[in-house]
Amino acid sequence: MPATTIQMAVYGAAGRMGQAIVRAAGADPRLRVSAALVRAGSELAGRRLRAIHGAGAPDLEFSAVLDPDTPVDVLVDFSGAHAFDAALALARERRAAFVSGTTGLRDAQRRALDRAAADIAVLWASNFSLGVALLVRLARSAAQALPSWDCEIVEMHHRRKLDAPSGTALSLGEAVAEGRGVALGGCAVHGRSGRTGERPEGEIGFHALRGGDVVGEHTLVFAGPGERIELAHRATDREVFARGAVVAARWIAGQAPGAYSIDRILGDAGAT
Repeated sequence: MPATTIQMAVYGAAGRMGQAIVRAAGADPRLRVSAALVRAGSELAGRRLRAIHGAGAPDLEFSAVLDPDTPVDVLVDFSGAHAFDAALALARERRAAFVSGTTGLRDAQRRALDRAAADIAVLWASNFSLGVALLVRLARSAAQALPSWDCEIVEMHHRRKLDAPSGTALSLGEAVAEGRGVALGGCAVHGRSGRTGERPEGEIGFHALRGGDVVGEHTLVFAGPGERIELAHRATDREVFARGAVVAARWIAGQAPGAYSIDRILGDAGAT
């Protein structure tokens, strides 16, 4: 990790997660928000961060363009799939580490992320909660230990969420499939209705619930003959994701080019 203060640009700073990250970074003396980037035409463009986040926020403006003279060690992206390409290109241009929690990426965008890892350190996660990172690890271990048990994944989010199932649910499914040595695409089932017939062995079921202001809940059910195990994570505050993203940004700023996962941060005393 660099001995000096880490300079962090937030891409998508007008969104709920972007603003939460600005707040979380302000509480960490090892980080400084050097740029708060918003889309052109945003109502926040040109406004000072302190007008939104108080006197403790950095003394700079929300901007649609990154000033060439602004120092950036790591770019944190929570913009959306439509803006992901521009965020990644900017990180590569500035040779900055790249942390992204943007979900709903296309295959081409995932391949671009892999290519970028040859030049910069990149860390993408569907969920930056350290508790969820541990849940993914446990899901993989449970799938390895209980290969014949049925697995169902249930997630619930607020009514405004645009994609389903959540990126986190898909990451959990990938972990289960990996633990069983299979490809998720060949065994995933999204919801059930009508006369579905008997449940095939090896299926991984996904079920998405939407309503109210639920921040995020994920439950894995492993069901065997006469017993079942449930592994669950419930987030009650969006700030938990922002704090995890800040931890990831701080950690990756000292890493060599390559692709990293949030799982690498678990157990690193220097990171958390």
